Amino acid sequence: MRTAKYLKSRGTLLLPLYAISRFLLNHYQYKYGISIPYNTDIGPGLYIGHFGGIIVNAEAKIGRNCNINQEVTVGATYGGKYPGTPVIMNNVYLGPGSKIIGGITLGSHAAVGANCVVTKPVPDHGVVVGIPGDVVSTKGSGEYVVNTVGAE
Repeated sequence: MRTAKYLKSRGTLLLPLYAISRFLLNHYQYKYGISIPYNTDIGPGLYIGHFGGIIVNAEAKIGRNCNINQEVTVGATYGGKYPGTPVIMNNVYLGPGSKIIGGITLGSHAAVGANCVVTKPVPDHGVVVGIPGDVVSTKGSGEYVVNTVGAE
């Protein structure tokens, strides 16, 4: 994914390598069930705990050291109170089966529980559970985020 994005930004000279990298990206998206477009803005330290069923909108923004588990969807809405795509800040944990939908921001160190549907902004260190997601704590994601890169 990062290779395809880099080659695309380097111009027409590297176009054949870009085409090959896009082919490989598409192959691995089907093989592992993870659909993250090459042009998605993702910081370093992304950790995917388990393969399968992960879908991220190309316009979403994901900060550094985020943990994404299986069956997570980060998607857009085109109407309602928060139209647009999500912005996920640094050190965020997305539990299995969670859905992050709309033009909302998940604050730094937020944690989203399993099967939670988040449709409203979440403050820094917020812990969200339920359908629809409600903030139940401000303990944050400290003990859930693993494999971090660099300091906050």
